[in-house]
Amino acid sequence: MKIAIGSDHGGFDLKEQVKKHLEESGYEVKDFGCFDKSSVDYPDFGVAAAKAVAAGECEKGIVVCTTGIGISIAANKVKGIRCALCSDTLSAKMTRLHNDANVLALGGGMVGVNLGLDIVDTFLNTEFSKEEKHQRRINKISALEN
Repeated sequence: MKIAIGSDHGGFDLKEQVKKHLEESGYEVKDFGCFDKSSVDYPDFGVAAAKAVAAGECEKGIVVCTTGIGISIAANKVKGIRCALCSDTLSAKMTRLHNDANVLALGGGMVGVNLGLDIVDTFLNTEFSKEEKHQRRINKISALEN
């Protein structure tokens, strides 16, 4: 599975840890930056990763800023993206089961490395339930984009 990843300077450290963990777990990672702790604008990197997912270049995405809020808002502006900000593993599981989220947002200043990696693993290892009621709701959200 190919994973798009992106962060701003506030999410850089966690992004690098997630990237290393993913590569060690056998995932292919496409890093959209940023590439150091210099101050940058999170929409540039969150949108780039989200566009790769929306285009089918990557199967899933992970975006990180200090809180995860701004970068999730930016990623969700890309048509076809369902980005969920998760700070715990239950939310990561439920957003995959019920919302078929295709991008995970994390707050680098909100979750530590160990919890962050557990959230990532839960997100990537949980399949969409494919229940009719959940698909119906996703279809309604998708219709809003048109």
